[in-house]
Amino acid sequence: MSDQNRLGVFKTYKLYVGGKFPRSESGRVYEVTDSKGQWLANAPQSSRKDARDAVVAARKAFGGWSGATAYNRGQVLYRVAEMLEGRKEQFVREVAASEGLSKSKAAAAVDAAIDRWVWYAGWTDKIGQISGGANPVAGPFFNLSTPEPTGVVAVLAPQKSSFLGLVSVIAPVIATGNTAVVIASADAPLPALSLGEVLATSDVPGGVVNILSGATAEIAAPLAAHQDVNAIDLTGADAALAKELEIAAADNLKRVLRPQPVDADGASDSEDWSASPGTHRLTAFLETKTVWHPTGALGAAGSSY
Repeated sequence: MSDQNRLGVFKTYKLYVGGKFPRSESGRVYEVTDSKGQWLANAPQSSRKDARDAVVAARKAFGGWSGATAYNRGQVLYRVAEMLEGRKEQFVREVAASEGLSKSKAAAAVDAAIDRWVWYAGWTDKIGQISGGANPVAGPFFNLSTPEPTGVVAVLAPQKSSFLGLVSVIAPVIATGNTAVVIASADAPLPALSLGEVLATSDVPGGVVNILSGATAEIAAPLAAHQDVNAIDLTGADAALAKELEIAAADNLKRVLRPQPVDADGASDSEDWSASPGTHRLTAFLETKTVWHPTGALGAAGSSY
């Protein structure tokens, strides 16, 4: 059969929850279009039930992931970069269509996203050295502070930067041992949903990252109020939604990251995602545990140790 008569195979995009690829439990989908309004695909429209299922999966995965060595987590994140490198062309096409970029600019964004995974992979076993340490105390004690992951983090991905921004908010969350429930860009969810396919084949345990697509406000509301969600990143929320979610998050004292500044459209999406990320997102979802330990009797000869 000639290529002229062949019908293309359209990609079916699905959610990524608990290491599996379910459709939305409601069966709903919505049309995703490019910057010119041309149809690209149908994406699942997640429901509140999907959000709750994602939290259950993230909580189940938290013990194993947070208990893994930092070195092992770094290896897993690096493996994600390896797999993305092999599927670069697919992501360049999706980013170009989703964001209305030229092929060269989309390729630059994808390269930067791959490099960002490598950046955070290198930080997994180093962040503890700059955010913890021995504290000087007046007494016969060792006093040590060490960082620990917060738990399940809900992440509202950037609305405009569908892939580089997405990676920039996911990677630091899981690099430090947290698990994530991610709400993809509402208008440009396809790179995020495809990232789920990469994560599934990159040694990332099921449930460590869960990716939902649909109306941001509809999915974010139950996550902000969920008693088993420990923190929330409001990057993809506009000013009005962010305020509502902060109020809901206060009910169980969630950690809240609300990036600034907010742009003219009301979304916290004016961040330069191509800039060096620094370590502020790594430390945003870490708790500090301080341990006191006696050094033994101190006498004229000093410590017994």
